[in-house]
Amino acid sequence: MGLLDLEKHFAFYGAYHSNPINIIIHIIFVWPIVFTALLLLHSSTPIFHLSQSLTLDGVLRLNVGFILTVVYALFYICLDRKAGFVAALMCFSCWLGSSFLAARLGPSLALKVGIASQLLCWTGQFLGHGLFEKRAPALLDNLLQAFLMAPFFVLLEVLQSVFGYEPYPGFQARVNAKVESDIKEWRAKKQIKKNKLT
Repeated sequence: MGLLDLEKHFAFYGAYHSNPINIIIHIIFVWPIVFTALLLLHSSTPIFHLSQSLTLDGVLRLNVGFILTVVYALFYICLDRKAGFVAALMCFSCWLGSSFLAARLGPSLALKVGIASQLLCWTGQFLGHGLFEKRAPALLDNLLQAFLMAPFFVLLEVLQSVFGYEPYPGFQARVNAKVESDIKEWRAKKQIKKNKLT
């Protein structure tokens, strides 16, 4: 899979998220996972030591959370300039918001809030897969790809559903065809395993 092949990434992720209720669950929980992950990373040691005035009295720390924010933002922009720019803004908004929240809560409470939020959001997503999708999450087959694409996938879902946005003409039709093909292949393999067990 090419690193910047949006169609393949989206089709892979879409094959694990075809149920409308599961998609809504992911739309609700994926970006809060990004936000609270950055909240948890706020207390990590700064990589770059800049003056207090440049980092707003230490609230904005140029640490692992900041580096991940930059990497995700650049990756999304490389996948698709328009939607990627929106995703990059969302990434930096999460970093800014989580930094200010972490500074306000303090390290101990920020850790508790971050862990509780992560547990809630991940539980919601696993329930979405178990109860509605009836398929294991994508992260069980490709951990890195699932973590990289989840925030962008749900953003593109919203942009496509609400505004009819497509990165290029025919994108959605081509992705849908690949998703349907992947789901048929998965169901066939599942049936073969079931037949062997009986």
